[in-house]
Amino acid sequence: QVEDLDQLNIIHVTGTKGKGSTCAFAEQILRNCGLKTGFYSSPHLVQVRERIRINGMPISKELFSKYFWQVYNRLEETKSDDLCSMPAYFRFLTIMAFHVFLQEKVDLALLEVGIGGAYDCTNIIRKPIVCGISSLGIDHTAILGDTIEKIAWQKAGIFKPGVPAFTVPQPASPLEVLRNRAQEIGCPLYMCPDLAEFEENGISLHLGLAGDHQRINASLALQLAQTWLQNQGCQG
Repeated sequence: QVEDLDQLNIIHVTGTKGKGSTCAFAEQILRNCGLKTGFYSSPHLVQVRERIRINGMPISKELFSKYFWQVYNRLEETKSDDLCSMPAYFRFLTIMAFHVFLQEKVDLALLEVGIGGAYDCTNIIRKPIVCGISSLGIDHTAILGDTIEKIAWQKAGIFKPGVPAFTVPQPASPLEVLRNRAQEIGCPLYMCPDLAEFEENGISLHLGLAGDHQRINASLALQLAQTWLQNQGCQG
């Protein structure tokens, strides 16, 4: 049931570059607060189990097998004659991730969009706690469109009415698309402050991932984590 996904307390993240790093930073922040986290990401580097994580670790082979067959058999039982095939690979894994997170009773789930946003299968969720859009660029043009404005429109498809969303500095044109989409949908959209605003006495925050661009991702992650904690009545 789609309604069941509401209880996963989701952070939904899209973007062209940095969405995986942003999710990883936010997951670690919230796990360090003592919360049980679920994280659905793509693609995997070595094993498919990397895509579905509990408390930062890929689920075990035993859990993967157990939940795979639970989902497979359930879909097999409920499919109709006119829908005789299983869901495609990414869609099946997405359904499975939701099932894992519900069964394992995570406190929150971070969902990294596969491609785009508006028509991505992670976008079945109705009530995330907060959304984020990392740096935008040109990607998957055959699916999302051949301009950065068309791509921004697709990514902004994860916005939900009344659900706060954050983005990072973007080129003026796609940023305008994001703002217009947010206004149409009724989504409050905020720009992340520079990471330097969180650093005191000239001491730089040490990030687990190297590169100046990771400071932008970390800033977005901080906003997502803080907003989630405030929404849940925790001190951020």
